[in-house]
Amino acid sequence: MTLSSFAHKLAVSTAFPRLSVGMNEAINIGFLAPLSGPVQSWGLPGLNGCQIWVDWLNRNGGLMIGGRRYPIEIKEYDCGYSEQRAIDGAHELVEKHDIKLLMMLGGDTYTPLRDYLGERRILTSTLLPSDLSPDSPYLIAPSELHPVYNVTGVEWLAANRSELKKVALCSQKDALGIPSLATYRAAFAAENMPLIKQIQYDADSTDAAGIVQAMLDTDPDILCWCTSRTPMVHAMTEYAHAQGFKGQIISCTLDQYEHLVARTSAEFMEGVVFQFPDFDDPLLREKAFFFNQPHVFFEQYNRRFPDTWSAVSWEYAAILDIWHGAVEKCNSIRPESVLAAMKQLGHVTHAFGPAHWWGQDMFGIDNALIGDWPIVTIQNGKARIVDFGSIPDWLTRHGDLLKKEMRDLGQLWHQRIPTDRTKMIQREQWATP
Repeated sequence: MTLSSFAHKLAVSTAFPRLSVGMNEAINIGFLAPLSGPVQSWGLPGLNGCQIWVDWLNRNGGLMIGGRRYPIEIKEYDCGYSEQRAIDGAHELVEKHDIKLLMMLGGDTYTPLRDYLGERRILTSTLLPSDLSPDSPYLIAPSELHPVYNVTGVEWLAANRSELKKVALCSQKDALGIPSLATYRAAFAAENMPLIKQIQYDADSTDAAGIVQAMLDTDPDILCWCTSRTPMVHAMTEYAHAQGFKGQIISCTLDQYEHLVARTSAEFMEGVVFQFPDFDDPLLREKAFFFNQPHVFFEQYNRRFPDTWSAVSWEYAAILDIWHGAVEKCNSIRPESVLAAMKQLGHVTHAFGPAHWWGQDMFGIDNALIGDWPIVTIQNGKARIVDFGSIPDWLTRHGDLLKKEMRDLGQLWHQRIPTDRTKMIQREQWATP
């Protein structure tokens, strides 16, 4: 199924009369993600991107359902990366605002909400497919395939820097870091690149020097930060620079990399590999793309929200785009109908081109979209896409290896299902207003 993007429709919408005068009561979308704290770069910039998308939609008539147009409103709640704040926020968004879609970062903030949202059939999106399981049929990952796309960066690095072999990596011990660690372990193993040091650190740790020095002591060719939080990525990179590291750095994200270039040097940052492009990248002009003109979105984002662009600035808006297409296809906002419209023919155009629903083997349900994903390097101080890697092709060749690493770290869906005791405690929490 190819759902025509909202931005594409804007190009022709002014040529047709609107089917109603004025608009009805707003349809509410919930945004439950970190808007402050050490994980805010994976939440707040996404809210900013959604505001641009909503403004575009509402200026052009709103959401069309049954021949009438409805404005969209975003109802946000800052959960930091706290389970209790996520519980409080979900309660407020669901009970007070009658939301029709709940967008989350996911991970440790989704786990305590699994039963509550499932029992209420709240269509919920996550940026972490490792949240998926067959007992959460209304949870979808249509935008980001974290951390599976990280295999493409390792594969590209092995093909283009074959002299690099020895790897030291680190990851925080949370629902973002552990699946990332499993994925990087599988990706390096697939390329016969030995791991000479592996460190798992507490998610709240700030000891970048201690972590990186232990890695440097093994004389690695490659330092891999996995999916460390932005403050740690910056601190670890700066420490590696201060110690005179001359090898390769690879990381899932590199938010606000311009600051790192300024605090280290363009020479030191040259060739760092990560997975998230700027949207003014020339290679994005060649892709079938959900915003149709990604550079226009990028320019408007940076004009309205300067110095906040991150890996997620576009991802939540991309989810809205897919949801919008499904709503207008099925002419309904009922979760069952919207989900069925999304999956009717099995194919959707996501941010970087055609994708298909996947996940049964790894997560117990085909509720994640997979396709190509960009590999990005720093070139002369600027992020540039160097290639697009095929996640489906990699999984065909190495999926069993990834599944093994996920199993070894307890990340397969049946290893993550809450126990009956955990579910009882969660229900008791929800029974208290």
